[in-house]
Amino acid sequence: MPTRSVVTGANRGLGLEFVHQLLGRGDHVIAACRHPGKATDLNRLAGEHPGRLHVLPLDVADERSRTAFAHELPLVVDGIDLLVNNAGVLHSGERWGHVSAAILEDSLRVNAMGPFLLTQALDAQLADGATVATVSSMMSSLGDDPSFNAPSYRISKTALNMATKMLASALAPRGITVVALCPGWVQTEMGGEGAQITPAQSVSGLLRTLGRLKPADTGKFLDWQGKPGRW
Repeated sequence: MPTRSVVTGANRGLGLEFVHQLLGRGDHVIAACRHPGKATDLNRLAGEHPGRLHVLPLDVADERSRTAFAHELPLVVDGIDLLVNNAGVLHSGERWGHVSAAILEDSLRVNAMGPFLLTQALDAQLADGATVATVSSMMSSLGDDPSFNAPSYRISKTALNMATKMLASALAPRGITVVALCPGWVQTEMGGEGAQITPAQSVSGLLRTLGRLKPADTGKFLDWQGKPGRW
């Protein structure tokens, strides 16, 4: 039976590349994004892979949207083997003295609360022994001494790491492995053209890492090459 995979934030960047590569290996994929009608690349892929790719609406920061997604999912797939919590946001241009409460709150809702609460909403649909991945960032590390840039993003991704640890604890009795992943500095709209690696390189490395996971790895923070990240 093909792996049943769910990817959030699937309309561009890393999310779209996850969909490409998961389809390439034969998975049944549910691609979630806020505006499916505008997701041209996803809809084209759905036409090329009838019955194996379903595009569903989801705003991870909105409770009603998460609930609706959880209700609609069983209509297209009978369980989840892999959940990739990829949806995220980075607000650029923040500077000290002008950090907006609205931007910080939005970052926390999308980057930390969204993955945590969506995973909770999908609990009953996660197969025993499934894998849950949250896409974090090297910018989340408390071991770094960062300059003052992207504070809302950094704070929210650090919160996501703790959310990942909590999910690992909650889901361990069912043999579900939960990890935080650092994709590296990737050439996406978020990462910029000067980034070090392509989405294809990052996602292929992340999928190799996920494929090698053992139950004892739950709660870990790993980079795209499978190396431990710094909390």
